[in-house]
Amino acid sequence: MDELEFRRRVLSNPQDKDPEILEMRRASASNDKYVQELEQLDELLDETFRVDVPDDLADKIIFKQSSEVERENRRPKFYMSIAASIAFVFGIVIGQFNWSQQSLNEATIAKVTEKPIDSLGQMALKHYYGEVPFTGATNERATLERVNLKLSPFGQQFKGGLPGKITYVNHCAFGELGPGLHVDIQTDEGKKMTFFIVRTQGAETESFSDEKMNVVMKQADKNRLIVIGEKGAHVEQVAEKLKHNLFSI
Repeated sequence: MDELEFRRRVLSNPQDKDPEILEMRRASASNDKYVQELEQLDELLDETFRVDVPDDLADKIIFKQSSEVERENRRPKFYMSIAASIAFVFGIVIGQFNWSQQSLNEATIAKVTEKPIDSLGQMALKHYYGEVPFTGATNERATLERVNLKLSPFGQQFKGGLPGKITYVNHCAFGELGPGLHVDIQTDEGKKMTFFIVRTQGAETESFSDEKMNVVMKQADKNRLIVIGEKGAHVEQVAEKLKHNLFSI
């Protein structure tokens, strides 16, 4: 089993106990840590998903649908909100491999902490370099609606589009900060960039770099927008456009 197949399988099922999976974990400390982060994410999501709904919800929805006039004139907002919530949950189920029947909750996504710029910048680059071999050549031709579906648990949405074509989007385990959103885009200038959204706080704008990549971090309400691009690319401008189009919901 190669590294790509290992990651594909544990992303699909972090609880996979296949002997080949276990052997890959024993052979590599980084592989084992990666699976542990996914298992932690599974537990976190499982704890926050359990939401009680009224026992008579189905009957009330059916009753509401029985009369077109009733629906147009009365519109009980409470039950419509619950129905919309159920539809949202099914959307998450479709997009999340075996992370189904789980949701993120603001109170337990991650402890909101302020981190030194070097620490967060280095963490972002380390995460980027770990992901790019598996996502860099991918082109899912994803839509803004799909990005917003996966972004909703973080309490935000993009309005007005993104500054480029969306080639990859999915949730990720962002180290000790917990769940994050990973999005790859190809800008209008043809540059590939990656941005993450994680639940943490910092200064309004910060930057970090290594010999190849620049990192720009901006605060967006309770989340941190982290944009990574090659040196020479307009990372700051892209980060500003992303923040300008990012709204709390």
